[in-house]
Amino acid sequence: MVERLATTPFGGAPFSARNFSLRAEVERRQERLRAGDGGNQTGTAEKWQLIRALTEAREAYGLTDRSISVLEALASFHQDRELDGKAPIIVFPSNAELSIRSRGMSPATLRRHLAALVKAGFIFRRDSANGKRFCRRDERGVIENAFGFDLAPLALRAQEIFSRADEVREQAKRVNRVRSEITLHLRDVAKTIEAALGEGRSGDWTSLIERLQALSGRVTRNGDLDTLKSRCDDLVRLRAEVEDAYLNSLSEEEMSANESVFERHIQTSNTDQKSELNGIEQNTQPAASAPDRKSVGIGLREFLKACPQIAEYARGGVESWKDVIGAAEIVRSMLGISPSAWASARQAMGDTAAAIVIAAILERAEAIRSPGGYLRDLTRKAEKGRFSVHPMLNALKS
Repeated sequence: MVERLATTPFGGAPFSARNFSLRAEVERRQERLRAGDGGNQTGTAEKWQLIRALTEAREAYGLTDRSISVLEALASFHQDRELDGKAPIIVFPSNAELSIRSRGMSPATLRRHLAALVKAGFIFRRDSANGKRFCRRDERGVIENAFGFDLAPLALRAQEIFSRADEVREQAKRVNRVRSEITLHLRDVAKTIEAALGEGRSGDWTSLIERLQALSGRVTRNGDLDTLKSRCDDLVRLRAEVEDAYLNSLSEEEMSANESVFERHIQTSNTDQKSELNGIEQNTQPAASAPDRKSVGIGLREFLKACPQIAEYARGGVESWKDVIGAAEIVRSMLGISPSAWASARQAMGDTAAAIVIAAILERAEAIRSPGGYLRDLTRKAEKGRFSVHPMLNALKS
């Protein structure tokens, strides 16, 4: 016969069908676990790790940080570090002791947060006939019956809580990544416009300033991801226009000066390939006018030594050139390189070589005022058969 514990709350607290169904589901799961029919779920969890995960995912469950503090205090009354939900885990602190472990929380506030935890289904009330919390022990001091709060529902939902916390962390990473990108675009667009005005460059800078002001303002930490992405896309488009306007205002002499900051050793296609490789993988043919989309004559490992930062933007790490190309797509957006410039570079250089160029620009981002304009200049060289990635990589290693 299965032991039945009290399921209705003491006194005037309301009885809800939802909590009744939750209790019934908990009891069914406990029976399955005790029978060894729990599948991948064990119904156990280390209590502090579990509470930490719930703290991260608390908004998804409608809980506040103070509700988590009360749950943490309740868990502290359970002697074992592990919560095993196969059976009831009943703690029975007095209101005074629970208040102390909840950092002096008032009785009224305690009741409110306990009710929130019960409503969320993380604890159950196991009330005695008179509503008191206590235990009965046998002659050896072993607890026979206990009345208080049952933590078993928390343990049984461990897998769900950990999964939800992972989702929250991943969402936070995506938000932070977009926020960082927005901040970089705002800074670089403003700096470019400021430089153009200070240098007296020709262009419709007033209109560009107005558009920048419309997209400026505080980048909220808890902003909606879709809203942030939309703002970032608008900034990417604005940045491309600002950089194109600035680039168009440059003379050929200024363009050449900017190029020399980075590409000190650009060589034409008749350069001896063995000298270019300088110990990198051999057995490649000299660059031809049509881009080789299968090979760039450099090993992936050697490339990552010269351009290590690109790996930070590859989801799951860099295992192949395909991962490099995917990371370059993210980086080119972060650098403010327009989709059209990126597409032209891939067409002229090949996907892998274009990705290598993006990675190299990332390594020298502080020295290149206009990454989009710089990439377009290299694309024009590639279209004429006057570009190779090897001198660029050699310059990074020097």
